[in-house]
Amino acid sequence: MSKTKIKVCILRVAGTNCDAETKRALIDLGVDAKIIHLSRLVKEKTLFDYSALIFPGGFSYGDYVRAGAILAKGTLAKLGSDIEKFIEEERLILGICNGFQVLVEAGLLPGFWKGSGHPEAALATNIPIGYHCIWVHVKHENSGKCVFTQKIPKGKTLNIPIAHAEGRFVFSKETETNYLGKLCKNDQLVFRYCDENGEYANGRYPVNPNGAFYDIAGICDATGRIFGMMPHPERAYYGWQLPDWTRREKMPNYGDGKLIFRSMVEYLEKNFA
Repeated sequence: MSKTKIKVCILRVAGTNCDAETKRALIDLGVDAKIIHLSRLVKEKTLFDYSALIFPGGFSYGDYVRAGAILAKGTLAKLGSDIEKFIEEERLILGICNGFQVLVEAGLLPGFWKGSGHPEAALATNIPIGYHCIWVHVKHENSGKCVFTQKIPKGKTLNIPIAHAEGRFVFSKETETNYLGKLCKNDQLVFRYCDENGEYANGRYPVNPNGAFYDIAGICDATGRIFGMMPHPERAYYGWQLPDWTRREKMPNYGDGKLIFRSMVEYLEKNFA
């Protein structure tokens, strides 16, 4: 299959943003990416036209109730059985920022209790409280399971921006130790906040920009084909998006965000030919 025949759906609803940047990144990689409203996807029953589904950033439905909660429940109510089949067919699901919140609210991440539809974690209000939009560093922790980071060496530090008010990844206190153990044992831990030298934040602000438990910035499910992260790779795709490009002798063509989309596209090329 040529890249142009790979079709990716970028889902949007009221309050979605960064869908255009996500589409632009995928088109740069030769993919047929389309931004589709949830209502249209449901009405036209076209989910299986796509090899991958992306929940982009934003503030879906104003983040009423909790960030991502309304979109998560709406998606399960309208597409629940189709999403299950989509996953069974080894297609990909990516959640960026608000999309990560959606996947957690839907119970798809971390997905320990498959098909429960109940959240096993939360992306809670930032500590310190407030909307934080800054560039951060994250360290790649995955040993190879996560499809979306297979082009990234383990231990590599990436520079990618965050933009959220509810990004503090947490488990309930009674499950914290057990669930962290599961993440590590199952190779589901993907990104942790760190400084530019790769030293873990250990909760230090602003290295850890939201107070996330264990400095967690991104996780995948047990298959590695469902992935969520709080930082925005589509905002660090091109070199001209980098915060220091004017101070460099030569502006790079691309930023670290490209590695994530490139990994995704290479999987689709190999598995949906």
